[in-house]
Amino acid sequence: MDIVDELRAFVATAQTGSFTAAARQLGVSNRLTSKYVAELEHRLGVRLLQRTTRKVGLTPAGEDLIARAPALLDDLDDLLGSVAEGSRGLTGVIRISAPVTFGEVYVTGMLARFARQNPALTLDLRLDDRYVDLASEGIDLAFRIGRSEMLSLKTLRLGSFSSLLVASPDYIRAHGKPGSPEDLANHTCVVDTNRRVPHRWVFERNGTETVVQIRGRFQVNSARAAMDLAVGGLGIANIPRFALRDTIETGALVPLLEEFGGDSGPVSAVYLEGRVLPRKIRTLIDFAAEDIRSTAIL
Repeated sequence: MDIVDELRAFVATAQTGSFTAAARQLGVSNRLTSKYVAELEHRLGVRLLQRTTRKVGLTPAGEDLIARAPALLDDLDDLLGSVAEGSRGLTGVIRISAPVTFGEVYVTGMLARFARQNPALTLDLRLDDRYVDLASEGIDLAFRIGRSEMLSLKTLRLGSFSSLLVASPDYIRAHGKPGSPEDLANHTCVVDTNRRVPHRWVFERNGTETVVQIRGRFQVNSARAAMDLAVGGLGIANIPRFALRDTIETGALVPLLEEFGGDSGPVSAVYLEGRVLPRKIRTLIDFAAEDIRSTAIL
């Protein structure tokens, strides 16, 4: 039996926590996945997984192996892919994570452009606003909005985002425009709970920072949902510019307090520290960096 297949079965099972999910990911039967792992354990003479009726966990030996096996398999895929590159281009699967709104507004389209240049690649995009664990969920590359303090990740900055305060013409007619950040205390705001401190908005002008405690009837965990509520006249929203699209040009939303700088931060590509980055992932990162510059999405 091929040790590569055994390793792939083990890695998929360890990352998903079950033979069923691993089999689905690998496109083989549950029984074959379990057999591959058992053969690997027999080959090594150690137990790698703790099996229960509900979940599969790692033994100490399994933890040692999962720390190195994914990178080993990536290197093998990269080697095989480079050999075939002359005739077919980049091959294999890239598993990508991105925040929901940024993924819908930009990453999906960027990957479509990348895929047209690399027809032999399979792209698995998973949208989630939580900071996914790349190692345990088998993610090759994640796009992140804002600062990441995880030391286990290598971060490559692709650009910067900034936010803009907006409201609908109907809201402004009914409640007026705030003249300063402090005036927001007298307005209804849409709270985006994806922010680090959702009820505190930070502004900067001439080097002076102003922090405002805001309130609102709506709390949402999506910049796009916050924008839709603002368009509906239900409050003032603080939206990343990349999510606003054409709402300013069409007049659906009106910018507020533009003389004050709003929230800003990096847009980055991140991957696991300490691993050799496969050529297909390096190529995707380079493509995304150039695509962001050319589309001016940020």
